[in-house]
Amino acid sequence: MAVADLPVPELTSRASACADRLRAADRVLLASHIDADGLTSGAIASTALARAGIDHEVVFEKQLDAESIAGIAAREFDVVLFTDFGSGQLDVIAEHEDRGDFVPVIADHHQPADRDTEFHLNPLLEGLDGASELSGAGASYVLARALEGPDGDNRDLAALAVVGAVGDMQDSDGGLVGANEAVVADGVDAGVIETRTDLDLYGRQTRPLPKLLEYASDVKIPGVSNDEAGAIAFLTDLDVDVKRDGEWRRWVDLDGDERQVLASGLMRRAVASGVPADRIEALVGTSYTLVDEEPGTELRDVSEFSTLLNATARYERADVGLAVCLGDRGDALVEARRLLRNHRKNLSEGLRWVKNEGVTDEEHLQWFDAGSRIRETIVGIVAGMAIGSPAVDRSKPVIAFAEESAEELKVSSRGSHALVRQGLDLSAVMREASQAVGGDGGGHDVAAGATIPIAERDAFLAEADRLVGEQLS
Repeated sequence: MAVADLPVPELTSRASACADRLRAADRVLLASHIDADGLTSGAIASTALARAGIDHEVVFEKQLDAESIAGIAAREFDVVLFTDFGSGQLDVIAEHEDRGDFVPVIADHHQPADRDTEFHLNPLLEGLDGASELSGAGASYVLARALEGPDGDNRDLAALAVVGAVGDMQDSDGGLVGANEAVVADGVDAGVIETRTDLDLYGRQTRPLPKLLEYASDVKIPGVSNDEAGAIAFLTDLDVDVKRDGEWRRWVDLDGDERQVLASGLMRRAVASGVPADRIEALVGTSYTLVDEEPGTELRDVSEFSTLLNATARYERADVGLAVCLGDRGDALVEARRLLRNHRKNLSEGLRWVKNEGVTDEEHLQWFDAGSRIRETIVGIVAGMAIGSPAVDRSKPVIAFAEESAEELKVSSRGSHALVRQGLDLSAVMREASQAVGGDGGGHDVAAGATIPIAERDAFLAEADRLVGEQLS
């Protein structure tokens, strides 16, 4: 392919340089993160490397720090490709590069450290927003397109890139924007993605209609949201056959007219209940369907696919998530679904704990410390869910703590896009507040994390509260 055909023209030069360096390598170690964006990033890059005939191995890391980077260096690969992390750790990576341990190639979207390297593909370096316009999977996808040979076509990998972007919450304003739209267009052209304006509720493929409405927390509709009996009463009052053979139907089972009746009824209920107009508009968004996947399964809808992936690597089963991304619809999918059931149980218990215990309010933020009650790999997801619940004030960012070890605390922070528009940048807050107490952190403006010494929690909170206050003043 011609390099001018890359879906994100701003990244053409960087992607081409990275691709050329990978082609020149004898063997490549591919290292990626463990969330949905990281798993899809790794799967996209691995597939592209394989198609290009580049020998490689894949490893996943819960976090990229000095210790894990040293472990990667000890593997003695000449070239290491980092996907969905690496930019924020360039200062440490550069030390190994300077010693000749390996040549780093990075496809990431997080805030870069104050160092650079020759082969660095990151939308932020070209003025694109890595929190909303292109995810780690999107960066890997651009690299995959640059790795295409004369007869190759990696556009089918756009499906995984969209799963990664949605898993990274880049569609939270009703749909994907910016460079992500070019990735979606590639997927539509390749025949692997279908888009439509649809009811923007999680679980359209798999949840029975009462659960679809009851569990919808982003837009709260009195008498329906968080109300099983209310959701059932609402559905039975509609002129729609909501059951078949005694079983509740799902959104995917409804035809276009039935969906219109249900959506219109929901809008009318929201208006009658006094839900603000901007929140009612949020009930509708763009849905992304993977047309090659079986209807009614978790893999058909990108939101549900991303949740399935989060249920694997966050429980030390990155191999399962990667296998599903690479097309295993047998044993790996069975195991992923088992892990998903466990994941949902843990999330439900974690959110219940936050609701019961409540949060502590500081002047500019709110926080909770789950200790060992919530797994540190999912405490950030719980924090994000809590923002949509009555337990948490949406006008302040929330910070969550969980034990990572006997010496360290995992910190996860979540905000809203409304707060970001007011000046919130949690990436800067996590990085500066953690470094002030001997830790480290980073991420995105709307969601970020850190690791700090366990004894420094209160000092960290004081510094984070001050920084948020400065940003929102």
